[in-house]
Amino acid sequence: MSGVGMGMRGGLTRRGLLIGAATSPLLAASAFALDPAEAPPIVFAHGNGDHAGLWMTQLWRFESNGWPRERLTAFNFLDPLARLDDAQPQNGRSSTEDQRRELAEAISQTLARTGASQVAVIGASRGGLAARNFASNPADAGLLSHMALCGVPNHGVFASEANIGSEFNGRSFFLQRLNNGGELETPRGVKTLTLRSDGNDKYAQIDAVGRAGLKSGVDPTSPMLRGALNIALGQLDHREVAYHPRAFRELFHFILGREPERLAITPEAQPVLEGLVTGFPKGTPTNRPLPDATVEVYRTDPETGARKGEPIHQKITGPDGRWGPVTVKPGWTLEFVLTAPGHPATHIYRSPFLRSTSVLHLRPGRPLDKADQGAAAIVAMSRPRGYFGLPRDVVILDGREPTDIAQGVPIDSITTLRLGAQDMERPIVGLFNEERIVGRGWPASEGRIAILELTS
Repeated sequence: MSGVGMGMRGGLTRRGLLIGAATSPLLAASAFALDPAEAPPIVFAHGNGDHAGLWMTQLWRFESNGWPRERLTAFNFLDPLARLDDAQPQNGRSSTEDQRRELAEAISQTLARTGASQVAVIGASRGGLAARNFASNPADAGLLSHMALCGVPNHGVFASEANIGSEFNGRSFFLQRLNNGGELETPRGVKTLTLRSDGNDKYAQIDAVGRAGLKSGVDPTSPMLRGALNIALGQLDHREVAYHPRAFRELFHFILGREPERLAITPEAQPVLEGLVTGFPKGTPTNRPLPDATVEVYRTDPETGARKGEPIHQKITGPDGRWGPVTVKPGWTLEFVLTAPGHPATHIYRSPFLRSTSVLHLRPGRPLDKADQGAAAIVAMSRPRGYFGLPRDVVILDGREPTDIAQGVPIDSITTLRLGAQDMERPIVGLFNEERIVGRGWPASEGRIAILELTS
């Protein structure tokens, strides 16, 4: 299905709405500052149903290695979920052409802002398909110096005559066109990298995940492309191949041609946080700004989750959906309280933010459902930049390993705890490997939900 290139490094076989980072003056000086001429602008494209905020930690890693912040752009696809049939309009969902057009606009604005003649594009999952679609036009391909595709289902999540109109079907016209009939599968003149999991990607499995006995028609090599530098990153999962430090090492090396100075994120003295509020109209995630949402930000005690005084920030969003900015310290744990029309009141607990960001996007929690009836409080632990893998990871919520996370291939990014009235006044601790977040339960009877949102 894909070609195999040669080469070894680090023991791995190499198989063949515009939102930039914050421009706060409170930037930490970097010992590794790059000359802008050495660091091409990078445009980051997120995956299906996601938003630009997932790139936050990778933006920080690039900055910590001297990449100028103004040359890093993470943007939102407005309607991030794919249509079930690409040719059939579907409310709140986007087509491959919608994605191509929005990526083209982000690239055009980045080139205009930076004065560069080319950009590098890094795409996660569906965002990588948009990048390939953009680059399938030779004139547009000339605007790209590099294209990095992270966990991208280049040969489909499945391959079948059923649902032939899905952009994720390896037999669809869309993917057949991009893959050029199995010949050279990469655009000429554009350096192309694919990063994939070595068998741990929920969307690249021989046996369709969650559908016993059903063969998908693809396998773990689905993300590989003939003509690309193809790298398998061990047991990282579908999202981690874009957002993990291990993925950053390969992205940095691919674009700059040398190793990064560091994988750790360098803290700033006074991070400035900013972002959008978006919602779930009719249960469908959107990246369209949500006006008239109230956001409060509190400092919390890292051991108890209790608030430390009055809110350090309050704002009602306008038509642009922006909720900030707020200046914090890199050691502060925080609670964001989001109240938006038509959505549950959501208390989001976060571990410290080490650097400034303008893509700290806030979405309300899910509506409460029948499974929540009788619970005094609902507390979820969410991992936007990866999945919970058991037994690969340490995952503990309120002193127990959750029972609603599948064993084996990581497929779950959220676990939910339902509390009784006797548990309302005590700390709720979430552990994921070395990251620890402490939150509190809030009355479900008031339509409230709490989320411990992981950064790692």
